[in-house]
Amino acid sequence: ILAVALSSASALYSSSDDVLELTPSNFNKEVTMYDGLVFVEFYAPWCGHCQSLAPEWKKAATALKGVVKIAAVNADEHQSLGGQYQIQGFPTIKVFGANKNSPSDYQGGRTADAIVDTALSKLKSLVQDRLKGRGGSSGRSGGSGGKSGGGSADDVVELTDSNFERLVLDSDDMWLVEFFAPWCGHCKNLAPHWQSAASEMKGKVKFGALDATVHSVMANRYGVRGYPTIKMFPAGKKDGDAMEYDGGRTSSDIVNWATEKLAENLPPPEVVQIVSQDTIKTNCEEKQLCVVAVLPHILDCQSKCRNDYIQILKDLSTKYKKQPWGWVWSEAGQQMELEAALGIGGFGYPAMAAVNTRKQVYVLLKGPFSEKGINEYLRDLSYGKGAPIPLKDTKIANIEKTEPWDGKDGELPVEDDIDLSDIDLDDGKDEL
Repeated sequence: ILAVALSSASALYSSSDDVLELTPSNFNKEVTMYDGLVFVEFYAPWCGHCQSLAPEWKKAATALKGVVKIAAVNADEHQSLGGQYQIQGFPTIKVFGANKNSPSDYQGGRTADAIVDTALSKLKSLVQDRLKGRGGSSGRSGGSGGKSGGGSADDVVELTDSNFERLVLDSDDMWLVEFFAPWCGHCKNLAPHWQSAASEMKGKVKFGALDATVHSVMANRYGVRGYPTIKMFPAGKKDGDAMEYDGGRTSSDIVNWATEKLAENLPPPEVVQIVSQDTIKTNCEEKQLCVVAVLPHILDCQSKCRNDYIQILKDLSTKYKKQPWGWVWSEAGQQMELEAALGIGGFGYPAMAAVNTRKQVYVLLKGPFSEKGINEYLRDLSYGKGAPIPLKDTKIANIEKTEPWDGKDGELPVEDDIDLSDIDLDDGKDEL
């Protein structure tokens, strides 16, 4: 199987093509630090659509050689790059224009002509923006000698012995802290990359720097013996435990490492019962993908049975917590419009569908509703596999407002006993 996979990978692009192959080690240089326009395809070697696109991508690369970079990332192999740009399906094409920190999604056709036309149009817009003084660079500061991807010094927090505990240890944010010495040459080389990574990760991870030659209390506490030393402090951990940074020293290396650790330390998403339209808005319309489970009626599957199903969903939401997905469930027959919209219910309960509201499609679970069956289904979805079915409406469904489940067993409604003693059963006919 491995040999087949490697064969597929080498067959997609080779060094003889004009397509630039990207990896975590060259991405920063070839894309982030590059002032021009870059079209990047994120692909998987086994993906049929990727294989169909490959010859057109190569033609476009040859036609645009020296004008626009046409590149490709094997996201199956380099998952950190795919994760950094939230790649959920293959192929996904990103356009890196003036602001390399905020690429746009390619919306054009998949032929060489369409790719070239879109690239030239984007290039024209980029040049016109430069003429009008609206950007046109990757955000690098002048005089950096190409060492930095830009960023603001204000995004790196100056730490001291007196503020370290309050800002870092008592924080609910993840922190990356550099312990440095002012005379250290490696620290000086790291500084622009540290600043660039801090700006790129702003709002997600906090970056700090502590002069260990002055603030020796914290440096000694964390066993700093050389410079620079970088430590990661997980979000919400008050015990002061730190993890040693073991990534590269470029801004892209730092961002990739931080993104991966951030995903690992994120709490799993909640598995939420659908009780109102807001449930769908928050967990489906604002997410990349929404996993919808319809569980049997409480009278057909009592509290233990239902909780077992919910636990499966919780376990899998934890396993796939790096994915920006929402997880919701409903009781059979409670949200009939939703079930109809997703084609659920005709083959019994429990049932499941995954909805992409952005693309207006859904994919049904056709295998068993078990941890193994759902895991295989979700794994295929995470690789862009599945048979998508179009939604009939732009909105998933109108949701009936319901009371949340109280966690108890279901009970049949109690009927009042009817007293027949006062009822005259004589039909008025004479006995024979």
